Amino acid sequence: MNTQSKREKEKQVVSLMIHLYCKKNHGTKGRLCPDCQQLLDYAVLRSDKCPFMETKTFCSNCRVHCYKADMRQKIKEVMRFSGPRMIFYHPVLAIRHLIESKKEKRRLEKENEH
Repeated sequence: MNTQSKREKEKQVVSLMIHLYCKKNHGTKGRLCPDCQQLLDYAVLRSDKCPFMETKTFCSNCRVHCYKADMRQKIKEVMRFSGPRMIFYHPVLAIRHLIESKKEKRRLEKENEH
């Protein structure tokens, strides 16, 4: 997968997770509330500017956390809420994420051994 398609995939997943969070917590349908839209816009911007996209899997595994503290807290809240529910709404993405997370965890463990 090339860097641009990886970047687009990441933005798609973040968007789905924020939409799910907003729908379930703010009662929105189709459109995001202003706060969630702001978070999505910010997440897309951070993804577009990420210099590590070629080698990273997920932002949570990155050594550099480029989100501002308040936005980082908001995205963590969204991820904690939406992550477990993704299996019901987007099962293929959820399973792919689990597999990639396991691979990345193993890779990081091997890297830290050396």
